[in-house]
Amino acid sequence: MPMSKATLRMQQLSRYSDIYIVIAIVMIVVMMVLPLPPALLDVLLAANITLGLLILLLTMNVNEALEISIFPSLLLITTLFRLALNISTTRLILLRGEAGQIINAFGNFVVGGNYVVGFVIFLILVVIQFIVITKGAERVAEVAARFTLDAMPGKQMSIDADLNAGLITEAEARTKRRSIEREADFYGSMDGATKFVKGDAIAGIIITLINVVGGLLIGMGQLGLPIDQAVQRYTLLTVGDGLVSQIPALLISTSTGIIITRAASEGNMGQDLGKQLFSNPKVLAIASGVLLAFGLVPGLPFVPFAVLSGMMGFLAYVLFQAARQSLDEQAKDEVQEEIEDTKRPESVMNLLQVDQVELEIGYSLIPLVDQDQGGDMLERITMIRRQCALELGMVVPIIRIRDNLQLQPDQYVVKIKGIEVGSGELLMSHYLAMDSGGVTEQVEGIPTTEPAFGLDALWITDAVREQAEVAGYTVVDLPSVLATHLTELIRSHAHELLGRQEVKTLMDSLREEYSAVVEELVPDVLSLGEVQKVLQNLLKEGIPIRNMVTILETLADTAPLTRDIDYLTEYVREALARQISKMYLENGVLSVITLEQQWEDAVAAGMDHTERGTTVSMDPRLLQNLFSAIGQSIQQTAAPHPILLVSPTIRMALKRLTERSIPALIVLSYNEISPDIQVQSIGTVTWPHES
Repeated sequence: MPMSKATLRMQQLSRYSDIYIVIAIVMIVVMMVLPLPPALLDVLLAANITLGLLILLLTMNVNEALEISIFPSLLLITTLFRLALNISTTRLILLRGEAGQIINAFGNFVVGGNYVVGFVIFLILVVIQFIVITKGAERVAEVAARFTLDAMPGKQMSIDADLNAGLITEAEARTKRRSIEREADFYGSMDGATKFVKGDAIAGIIITLINVVGGLLIGMGQLGLPIDQAVQRYTLLTVGDGLVSQIPALLISTSTGIIITRAASEGNMGQDLGKQLFSNPKVLAIASGVLLAFGLVPGLPFVPFAVLSGMMGFLAYVLFQAARQSLDEQAKDEVQEEIEDTKRPESVMNLLQVDQVELEIGYSLIPLVDQDQGGDMLERITMIRRQCALELGMVVPIIRIRDNLQLQPDQYVVKIKGIEVGSGELLMSHYLAMDSGGVTEQVEGIPTTEPAFGLDALWITDAVREQAEVAGYTVVDLPSVLATHLTELIRSHAHELLGRQEVKTLMDSLREEYSAVVEELVPDVLSLGEVQKVLQNLLKEGIPIRNMVTILETLADTAPLTRDIDYLTEYVREALARQISKMYLENGVLSVITLEQQWEDAVAAGMDHTERGTTVSMDPRLLQNLFSAIGQSIQQTAAPHPILLVSPTIRMALKRLTERSIPALIVLSYNEISPDIQVQSIGTVTWPHES
């Protein structure tokens, strides 16, 4: 679309705007030295008033201060311009006893030719500008600059966090950082620029006094005028000059206060006033009634208060009708939207989404999760996710809680990726009492099984709770039972919850401080999926992955030797030997069950390495004997966490063999035991003599 001639002319003019500014500043300096004719001075005084009004209107119509970021420099230029005009008018007043038509008009028409009234009005304007507006703007600018500078580090960190989380791009981050820097520079500059306005007000008072005293001395001493005529002429001219200079100064001071106090706004000043001052019809109606009451007070004029009361009442009525009409239209739009939704083809994409972790509850258990009914389950779930992050080193996905009417009222179900992995029942208004081994007497209750660990327990009422605690029972409330079960299920299925996206999040978080480790490994040496499988193998056997630096460094060292996931996992486990050993210490001793050499040879002979990992092929009867021998050793030792210590070559294979039939068995290799750990053998898996 071709541009108009006016647009082209504006572009041509703006191309040389820097030259125009330089010329204007030079001319301002020249005005202080060379005398100006009264006609030209009238034009410049009118331009000064116009400039002050233009700046005021501009500041009232900006949405944020940075839209007029040149304001500090503009304030300096306008102050310099007013001082140059003051010098020019002072020169004319003292030399010729006149200063142009504008000053004469202000001295005669505006104040009625009475220099006393004019002098009083001038002093009032100076007081308003110097004490009220300038003083307040100076303080606001100082505080705004201080708080803006103090808030910069937090804003920068917020931008960095959004960038790392992928919420904004690098270009958007640079733009936001630049905006913060410009804002700090602006308020810092305004803090200093307000001193120009303050100095201008002081200079106006001094120049006025100089004009009055100098005019009287010149009028009586050089021109021989009587004192009353000299006072009349020079005082009126001085007052007119003061009014002409102080009115634009007052406009620009007001603009300074407006631009500094603009905060938390989404529109210009006029829009904000309309929205915030006249947005509540109830307030306007109350104001209308109060004004009418003032009008009925004896001695007060009725008509002004009645007119204002009518205006407020009418405005309140109009706003009330507009609000009601808006609500009606909104309700109609919602109904129409619902009708349109029923006509559209149903979107089934949302139905395909599967939540990572779900907790479904029966309707009787809703009070446990409803905060309005005193339920704190949501807070406990937050603590569960935090606890898992500290213990396992991974971020547990958001846990969705839903009520399911198909469940029994007291039943709950935990699902991982849409599949049920655990369930239980909670008896409302009861406590779960478990025998921890020191029970001295039985209490009355409903027999049940603790859902997390399968222990025998009782449902007891609040009436016998204290008796059960005295008798040696461990008594827990319902939210604790549910939270414990949920925590154990998450721990046992942590490897299923660690997907590629979660691994990438861990990598991105680690990259901030250990970029060399991450960049060396992924993606040049190992893919993200291969790292994920190693981490899943660790979590599957209950090994936390918090020490990601050691894990990634070990993978970077060993991946050039082999890409087999099982071998890589074993290397990582050996690097985590100190951590693994500390996990299973009891009273400073690691109690283990050993395996006879014949069994190790049998397992090693059946090992086979395929593209699907390490597999073991053994005679079924021999395998059954192995399971029986391990089970007998566990029963004889009565260890709460049975640990089988074997050679590194068969550790992974033996764990694969026993993870289904003996899931509680912990299989460690000799290389996973730290040298400073005391190891005690409490049993041996013997080779059957008949085999």
